[in-house]
Amino acid sequence: MPHAPAIRVLALGLIQDGDRLFLSEGYDPVKQRTFYRALGGGVDFGETSHEALEREFREEIQADLTDIQYLGCLENLFTFNGRPGHEIIQLYRCRFADPDFYTLQSITFQEGNRQKLALWVPLAALRSEDLTVVPTNFLQYVMD
Repeated sequence: MPHAPAIRVLALGLIQDGDRLFLSEGYDPVKQRTFYRALGGGVDFGETSHEALEREFREEIQADLTDIQYLGCLENLFTFNGRPGHEIIQLYRCRFADPDFYTLQSITFQEGNRQKLALWVPLAALRSEDLTVVPTNFLQYVMD
């Protein structure tokens, strides 16, 4: 029996280093399109979005965060892999506690049974729409 559609609550971290953002790369096989989004993940019942943000970064890339500041809430209605999705995103600006993360080109990590890639993405390529960032209104929170 298929699951009923549900709204997911996510906590995502906007990490900016000058003219680049640290994002996760995704791929939609139906649209045959690569896209980028901030790292983070689902908020579990009984935890705050702030706690979820810290937990997700530790689980996915073994990173601790510092200077965590709440930016706002984004609502994202989308289609991925041919299926409709609906997310409520609690967005935070943050920094890596370990400065070595700023010297890395990319990090490969596991999300469930999927292998994923997180990397520094040039802000100019996102603003020019050469690369796709989701949700599209995410860039309003990036500092110039």
